[in-house]
Amino acid sequence: MRTRWLLIGIGLLAAILAIAAVACGDDDDDDDNGDTPANGEEPANGAQVGDTLGDVVARGELVCGVNDAVPGFGFLEADGTSSGFDVDFCRALAAAVLGDADAVEYVILTAAARFEALSSGQIDVLIRNTTWTLSRDADLKATFATTTFYDGQGMMVRVADGISSIDDMAGTTVCVLQGTTTELNLADRFASGGLDYTPLTFEENGPLEAAFTAEACDGWTSDKSQLAARRFAYAEADGGPESLVILDETFSKEPLGPVTRDGDTQWSDIVNWVVIGMITADEKGITSQNLADFVADPGNAETARLLGVSFEGGEIFDSNLGIDADFMQDVIGQVGNYDEVYTKNIEPLGIPRAGTLNASWLNGGLIYAPPTR
Repeated sequence: MRTRWLLIGIGLLAAILAIAAVACGDDDDDDDNGDTPANGEEPANGAQVGDTLGDVVARGELVCGVNDAVPGFGFLEADGTSSGFDVDFCRALAAAVLGDADAVEYVILTAAARFEALSSGQIDVLIRNTTWTLSRDADLKATFATTTFYDGQGMMVRVADGISSIDDMAGTTVCVLQGTTTELNLADRFASGGLDYTPLTFEENGPLEAAFTAEACDGWTSDKSQLAARRFAYAEADGGPESLVILDETFSKEPLGPVTRDGDTQWSDIVNWVVIGMITADEKGITSQNLADFVADPGNAETARLLGVSFEGGEIFDSNLGIDADFMQDVIGQVGNYDEVYTKNIEPLGIPRAGTLNASWLNGGLIYAPPTR
């Protein structure tokens, strides 16, 4: 696996746009605006927007846009490898298309740069804790796959400050990423409560965390998953995780998932059905450990269709996705089902799946797979 840094400043971005002569346009968190290349235009890397599958196969490698600073979701390890929940969905897609979960180049993207990287063809898919919104779907010409994680915005404060709710925060200073939906949600919540506050804005999480640690702000607002990840990794020298608390209130809806470019239906379908396949495998109890048993004896027609095998002598189901019929065998065998990926990456942060929106629909959650047929 290789990781490539993509940290585009305003000046450099302007230069790229001038050279390319293309008008382009976290969650986490962004309220980005801009235009994507029209269908059929040539992206910056020469790839045709309408044939991402062909580009990936010819290259022999998936280029996936990810985060590098959120443990459990997208994190750059000390050895230079990328890890996390989102990263595993990149690996799952590579396994489905190329048969090799490690055939991925990870492009580290800032929140501000991610949609430009996608629309210009610098990446094949964006899997970077990105919220599905109307403006992103319509204005940025982005196509969102099935939601992989249902999140919501919250507030993290220091235990020593004695803050127990947002309503206790009148007159405080709050650290927030600049130019994001998080910033807008923060303004809405404090305005609705008639609370005055001072936003302290940053372009990246590193300087924001440093300011919070230095007590330049009283609260840190972001998606609750990100706050939990940063709390989990909070240095003992600064008080450790026990010195921080994430307030109970959730004041936004943040459905997170993979994003592709509009105009490439085949590729968007592949990304979507890889996610759905992992959820279906979870529903059926098919794991990386017992996969071989289900391949040998699927037990029912839908499981056979999912795994690309014959059931009771019938024909093997053709998904018409343009990839091998048994692609989910590579996904499950090399990466796992949805629950395996969640348990590995998210539960260590102190975010259990049980009892949350990210539980299976069979257990009262929102994670639900359309039928494979």
